[in-house]
Amino acid sequence: MLVAMQTRTLGRTGIEVSALGFGCWAIGGEWWDADGNPLGWGRVDDEESVRAVHRALDGGVTFFDTADVYGTGHSERVLGRALAGRRDDVVIATKWGNTFDAGRRTLLPRDLTPGYARRALTDSLGRLGTDRVDLYQLHISDADSEAAAHLREACEDFVREGLIRAYAWSTDDPGRAAVFAEGPHCAAVQHRLNVLEDAPEMLALCAERNLASVNRSPLAMGLLSGAYDAGSRVGAGDIRATPPAWLAYFGADGRVAPGWLPRIEAIRDILTSGGRTLAQGALAWIWARSPHTVPIPGFRTVAQAAQNAGALDAGPLTAEQLAEIDGLLA
Repeated sequence: MLVAMQTRTLGRTGIEVSALGFGCWAIGGEWWDADGNPLGWGRVDDEESVRAVHRALDGGVTFFDTADVYGTGHSERVLGRALAGRRDDVVIATKWGNTFDAGRRTLLPRDLTPGYARRALTDSLGRLGTDRVDLYQLHISDADSEAAAHLREACEDFVREGLIRAYAWSTDDPGRAAVFAEGPHCAAVQHRLNVLEDAPEMLALCAERNLASVNRSPLAMGLLSGAYDAGSRVGAGDIRATPPAWLAYFGADGRVAPGWLPRIEAIRDILTSGGRTLAQGALAWIWARSPHTVPIPGFRTVAQAAQNAGALDAGPLTAEQLAEIDGLLA
């Protein structure tokens, strides 16, 4: 049993999760866009992925976030396999909205119809090996709000049918998130948040509407893991090697984009206080930032899983440390 300080509630649903979730994008392996650009994090070892999930469970992590499109279904299958026999011990979140060719591991155009949402949910349940999804999330950040309202109502149908327990939108737009928040069973919004890129408007919405703030990119696509310096370069097959426009942390040569590393160095001593690693300190900042936050760092190895799960033991930064970081980054 986790102590209260290590758990959080998914909004108004009453669903309790560990304060730390694990994001399962990377364990989906390689997949590509229509032009052949990588959308995954490179090749993976499925056996290592399963061991890493088990290490997370041993470390107190009960919340796992994936998407149907990660590895064009592969992430869901690996996660389902890793959680076999432990389904009732965990909370599973997945996403829909993108279509894909699983045979070619290729992303296809989006589909925002309620009919596709139902088909996608059925397929996700099969890959995950479960009879329900705890948090079902719209994966199209810039979807039209009118279309999203229809999808919100479709999600209410899924709740009534027992196929999902709650739903959310993965978007960085508070206005769009507010559309889903009108639904009785909306539990969260998934959005970008890390010590280098705050999201005050979204956190204010979560506080106002009693939504969980599920935080993607909590380690800034790996920058806050401590694994990268000015000479580092990510490998081929990694989305960071040929980053799309929205990925600001890395440049076209696969190296860290200018400006980020000095900011990290400015706050390193605070983040690594109390014996924390840099990554653990970055997660501690997120917990201190709001009581609604649930960061979901990615992982590919047992070592990464162990380090991330270890952040739970150290807990959040103090209010004084938060203020000091604000001053240094201002």
